[in-house]
Amino acid sequence: MFEKLSYLTLQEYWWFLIALLGGLFVFMTFVQGGQTLLWRLGKTEAERDLIVNALGRKWELTFTTLVMFGGALFAAFPLFYAVSFGGAYYVWMAILFCFIIQAVAYEYRKKPNNVFGERTYELFLFINGSLGIILIGIALGTLFTGGHFVVNENHLSHWTRPTYGLEAVLNPFNVAFGLMLFFLSQILAALYFIDTIDEEAIVTRSRQVLKVESLIFLALFAYVVYSIVTMSGYGYDPQTLEVHKESFKFLHNLKAMPFVAGMILLGTVLLLSGIGMGLFAKSDKGIWPAGLGVVMVVVGLFLLLGYNHTVFYPSLDDPQSSLSIQNASGSRYTLIAMSYVSLMVPLVLGYIIVVWRAMNRHKMTIQEVENDPHHY
Repeated sequence: MFEKLSYLTLQEYWWFLIALLGGLFVFMTFVQGGQTLLWRLGKTEAERDLIVNALGRKWELTFTTLVMFGGALFAAFPLFYAVSFGGAYYVWMAILFCFIIQAVAYEYRKKPNNVFGERTYELFLFINGSLGIILIGIALGTLFTGGHFVVNENHLSHWTRPTYGLEAVLNPFNVAFGLMLFFLSQILAALYFIDTIDEEAIVTRSRQVLKVESLIFLALFAYVVYSIVTMSGYGYDPQTLEVHKESFKFLHNLKAMPFVAGMILLGTVLLLSGIGMGLFAKSDKGIWPAGLGVVMVVVGLFLLLGYNHTVFYPSLDDPQSSLSIQNASGSRYTLIAMSYVSLMVPLVLGYIIVVWRAMNRHKMTIQEVENDPHHY
């Protein structure tokens, strides 16, 4: 079946799958957002235990989605993996460290006789939810703004700055992108708590968080969207793969791919409607339109980056070293083999949906957590 597809179609297929995994991961960052709200929403130990356990039922799904996202990039676009993960080393190691301490925190926060105390592990959760997400946003922002790397004719790459990726934090767009993801994760967390927790005090505080964080997020989102449609990007000749700079490249992509523009627009409307349901309609189901909207916007942004002969990772030192889905992908044989494996993705997603529904059949209460001897 996949053998009949062209090499370019296979590359586009895998870029779409990576975009979908990226969208699902951003939606699942409500876990990280909730961790940063632990001390704002939980005023007593019992309330904090309830919040941690509401998140604890989902944190492994977030981690698994992130691993699948990285794994798919490694398998389908190994040159990007080698350039970014090997070059922007300090940034990715910092992100990895943030996720290691998250796992430690969930495991040991409630262990009897733990040496460091609950506060230490709650601080670990805060670092994971704040620094971890902001750094991921900054790393994703470099897909638009570029990195300092060079790739030679043998596909060997090296980073040209001794800061190995940390210089990305000096770019205002990258920082705004990271902060936008951070406040988005808090919005999704507030909507998740409203839907999942049956404690009026926490739900009321979640609606307050939703009001404040939404305003900050919308300001950052407007800045990021304006920057994307007005910035210069890089395109390439599909025959020679020669890279050239193009003013308003992403605006041109939106015009050339109206379905992508429609996806981003509809996703934004769904996200805003989810926020509105939580704020004005006092509904507890705002997480679902908001979550679907987030996935659609992220998928749209990835398609904007990778389709229409666009460079998705520009080199700031040597534009001809820039990466596109055509020069950074695995071989045709690899993509065909993995495409058959990708047929399992709907089964995995179906399993997650069934497990999610089973875990969320009833809203969580403080009494339920206190009666569970194995709670986080």
